Amino acid sequence: MDVVIIDYNAGNVRSVSYALQRLGVNPILSADAEVISKADKVIFPGVGEASTAMRFLRENGLDALLKSLQQPVFGVCLGLQLLCRHSEENDTDCLGIFDIDVRKFEPRLKVPQMGWNDLIKMGSPLFDGVSEHSYLYFVHSYYAQLSEHTVAVTDYVNPFSAALQKDNFYALQAHPEKSGKVGERILENFLKL
Repeated sequence: MDVVIIDYNAGNVRSVSYALQRLGVNPILSADAEVISKADKVIFPGVGEASTAMRFLRENGLDALLKSLQQPVFGVCLGLQLLCRHSEENDTDCLGIFDIDVRKFEPRLKVPQMGWNDLIKMGSPLFDGVSEHSYLYFVHSYYAQLSEHTVAVTDYVNPFSAALQKDNFYALQAHPEKSGKVGERILENFLKL
Protein backbone atom coordinates (compact mmCIF):
# COMPACT_ATOMS: atom_id res chain seq x y z
CA MET A 1 0.00 0.00 0.00
CA ASP A 2 1.36 3.41 -1.00
CA VAL A 3 0.68 6.09 1.63
CA VAL A 4 1.67 9.66 0.81
CA ILE A 5 1.98 12.43 3.38
CA ILE A 6 1.59 15.78 1.65
CA ASP A 7 4.67 17.84 2.37
CA TYR A 8 3.51 21.45 2.04
CA ASN A 9 5.77 23.42 4.39
CA ALA A 10 3.46 22.92 7.36
CA GLY A 11 4.97 21.35 10.44
CA ASN A 12 4.16 17.91 11.80
CA VAL A 13 4.80 15.77 8.74
CA ARG A 14 7.76 14.00 10.35
CA SER A 15 5.89 12.98 13.51
CA VAL A 16 3.03 11.57 11.40
CA SER A 17 5.59 9.70 9.31
CA TYR A 18 7.18 8.19 12.45
CA ALA A 19 3.75 7.15 13.76
CA LEU A 20 3.01 5.33 10.49
CA GLN A 21 6.42 3.64 10.58
CA ARG A 22 5.56 2.30 14.04
CA LEU A 23 2.53 0.68 12.35
CA GLY A 24 4.75 -0.95 9.72
CA VAL A 25 4.00 1.55 6.92
CA ASN A 26 6.78 3.50 5.21
CA PRO A 27 5.03 6.61 3.86
CA ILE A 28 6.30 8.85 1.09
CA LEU A 29 6.61 12.57 1.90
CA SER A 30 5.83 14.49 -1.26
CA ALA A 31 4.45 17.68 -2.79
CA ASP A 32 4.57 16.12 -6.27
CA ALA A 33 1.08 16.00 -7.82
CA GLU A 34 1.77 12.79 -9.73
CA VAL A 35 3.06 10.94 -6.66
CA ILE A 36 0.10 12.15 -4.56
CA SER A 37 -2.52 11.28 -7.16
CA LYS A 38 -1.20 7.69 -7.53
CA ALA A 39 -1.17 6.94 -3.78
CA ASP A 40 -3.58 4.47 -2.22
CA LYS A 41 -4.03 6.75 0.81
CA VAL A 42 -3.19 10.42 1.32
CA ILE A 43 -2.53 12.09 4.66
CA PHE A 44 -2.76 15.88 4.88
CA PRO A 45 -1.33 16.87 8.29
CA GLY A 46 -0.17 20.26 9.44
CA VAL A 47 0.79 22.64 12.17
CA GLY A 48 1.01 26.25 11.19
CA GLU A 49 -0.93 29.21 9.86
CA ALA A 50 -3.80 28.90 7.39
CA SER A 51 -3.04 31.67 4.88
CA THR A 52 0.63 30.69 4.47
CA ALA A 53 -0.31 27.04 3.99
CA MET A 54 -3.05 27.87 1.47
CA ARG A 55 -0.66 30.14 -0.46
CA PHE A 56 1.80 27.24 -0.80
CA LEU A 57 -0.97 24.86 -1.91
CA ARG A 58 -2.24 27.31 -4.55
CA GLU A 59 1.22 28.22 -5.87
CA ASN A 60 2.00 24.53 -6.35
CA GLY A 61 -1.37 23.46 -7.78
CA LEU A 62 -2.04 21.26 -4.77
CA ASP A 63 -5.34 22.99 -3.98
CA ALA A 64 -6.99 21.72 -7.18
CA LEU A 65 -5.29 18.34 -6.83
CA LEU A 66 -6.54 17.81 -3.27
CA LYS A 67 -10.13 18.54 -4.30
CA SER A 68 -9.91 16.02 -7.15
CA LEU A 69 -8.58 13.06 -5.15
CA GLN A 70 -10.75 9.94 -5.11
CA GLN A 71 -8.77 7.78 -2.69
CA PRO A 72 -9.13 8.13 1.11
CA VAL A 73 -7.69 11.46 2.31
CA PHE A 74 -7.05 12.16 6.01
CA GLY A 75 -6.64 15.77 7.17
CA VAL A 76 -5.00 16.24 10.57
CA CYS A 77 -5.10 19.44 12.68
CA LEU A 78 -4.39 22.29 10.24
CA GLY A 79 -5.20 19.77 7.50
CA LEU A 80 -8.76 19.53 8.86
CA GLN A 81 -9.09 23.30 8.93
CA LEU A 82 -7.79 23.73 5.38
CA LEU A 83 -10.34 21.20 4.11
CA CYS A 84 -13.07 23.59 5.31
CA ARG A 85 -14.51 26.57 3.39
CA HIS A 86 -13.01 29.55 5.22
CA SER A 87 -10.81 30.26 8.24
CA GLU A 88 -10.89 33.33 10.44
CA GLU A 89 -7.12 32.96 10.68
CA ASN A 90 -6.01 35.86 8.47
CA ASP A 91 -9.40 35.74 6.66
CA THR A 92 -8.35 32.76 4.56
CA ASP A 93 -10.39 31.02 1.86
CA CYS A 94 -9.63 27.32 2.14
CA LEU A 95 -10.37 24.23 0.03
CA GLY A 96 -14.12 23.99 0.63
CA ILE A 97 -14.38 20.20 0.82
CA PHE A 98 -16.41 20.68 4.01
CA ASP A 99 -18.87 23.58 3.79
CA ILE A 100 -17.89 24.82 7.25
CA ASP A 101 -16.18 27.90 8.63
CA VAL A 102 -13.21 27.71 10.98
CA ARG A 103 -13.45 30.17 13.86
CA LYS A 104 -11.07 31.39 16.55
CA PHE A 105 -11.79 30.32 20.12
CA GLU A 106 -13.05 33.15 22.27
CA PRO A 107 -10.40 33.84 24.90
CA ARG A 108 -12.58 32.88 27.88
CA LEU A 109 -10.24 29.94 28.46
CA LYS A 110 -6.59 29.43 27.67
CA VAL A 111 -5.95 29.59 23.94
CA PRO A 112 -4.61 27.60 22.25
CA GLN A 113 -6.30 24.50 23.58
CA MET A 114 -3.24 22.45 24.35
CA GLY A 115 -3.46 19.05 25.92
CA TRP A 116 -5.79 16.12 26.32
CA ASN A 117 -9.53 16.34 25.71
CA ASP A 118 -12.19 13.71 25.29
CA LEU A 119 -13.93 12.65 22.13
CA ILE A 120 -17.67 12.22 21.83
CA LYS A 121 -18.04 9.70 19.03
CA MET A 122 -20.87 10.19 16.59
CA GLY A 123 -19.94 7.53 14.09
CA SER A 124 -17.29 6.90 11.47
CA PRO A 125 -15.07 3.96 10.52
CA LEU A 126 -12.19 6.10 11.83
CA PHE A 127 -13.38 5.29 15.34
CA ASP A 128 -13.94 1.53 15.09
CA GLY A 129 -12.75 0.07 18.39
CA VAL A 130 -12.37 3.53 20.00
CA SER A 131 -14.39 4.01 23.18
CA GLU A 132 -16.66 6.99 23.73
CA HIS A 133 -14.86 9.70 25.75
CA SER A 134 -11.41 8.45 24.77
CA TYR A 135 -8.80 11.17 25.17
CA LEU A 136 -6.80 12.65 22.30
CA TYR A 137 -4.09 15.30 22.23
CA PHE A 138 -5.09 18.72 20.82
CA VAL A 139 -3.09 21.88 20.04
CA HIS A 140 -5.11 24.57 18.24
CA SER A 141 -6.53 28.09 18.50
CA TYR A 142 -9.12 27.66 15.74
CA TYR A 143 -11.92 25.12 15.38
CA ALA A 144 -14.36 23.85 12.77
CA GLN A 145 -18.00 24.53 13.54
CA LEU A 146 -20.48 21.69 13.98
CA SER A 147 -22.14 20.58 10.75
CA GLU A 148 -23.77 17.69 8.94
CA HIS A 149 -20.25 16.37 8.30
CA THR A 150 -19.30 16.25 12.00
CA VAL A 151 -18.56 12.65 13.04
CA ALA A 152 -17.08 13.41 16.48
CA VAL A 153 -17.39 16.32 18.90
CA THR A 154 -15.10 17.77 21.55
CA ASP A 155 -15.94 20.62 23.90
CA TYR A 156 -13.56 23.47 24.68
CA VAL A 157 -15.22 26.82 25.36
CA ASN A 158 -17.98 25.44 23.11
CA PRO A 159 -18.64 22.19 21.24
CA PHE A 160 -16.76 21.89 17.94
CA SER A 161 -16.05 19.33 15.22
CA ALA A 162 -13.32 17.04 16.49
CA ALA A 163 -13.67 14.99 13.30
CA LEU A 164 -15.30 15.43 9.91
CA GLN A 165 -16.17 13.04 7.11
CA LYS A 166 -17.55 13.54 3.60
CA ASP A 167 -17.21 10.95 0.84
CA ASN A 168 -13.50 9.95 0.73
CA PHE A 169 -12.38 12.86 2.94
CA TYR A 170 -11.77 12.28 6.66
CA ALA A 171 -10.35 14.79 9.11
CA LEU A 172 -9.35 14.95 12.77
CA GLN A 173 -8.55 18.12 14.73
CA ALA A 174 -6.48 16.22 17.31
CA HIS A 175 -3.04 14.75 16.68
CA PRO A 176 -3.35 10.96 16.38
CA GLU A 177 0.44 10.63 16.22
CA LYS A 178 0.65 12.16 19.73
CA SER A 179 -2.41 10.43 21.21
CA GLY A 180 -1.02 7.07 22.29
CA LYS A 181 -2.95 3.87 21.63
CA VAL A 182 -6.17 5.72 20.74
CA GLY A 183 -4.43 7.76 18.07
CA GLU A 184 -2.66 4.65 16.80
CA ARG A 185 -6.02 2.91 16.43
CA ILE A 186 -7.44 5.86 14.46
CA LEU A 187 -4.45 5.77 12.08
CA GLU A 188 -4.86 1.99 11.70
CA ASN A 189 -8.55 2.47 10.92
CA PHE A 190 -7.72 5.04 8.25
CA LEU A 191 -5.19 2.68 6.68
CA LYS A 192 -7.86 -0.06 6.53
CA LEU A 193 -10.38 2.10 4.63
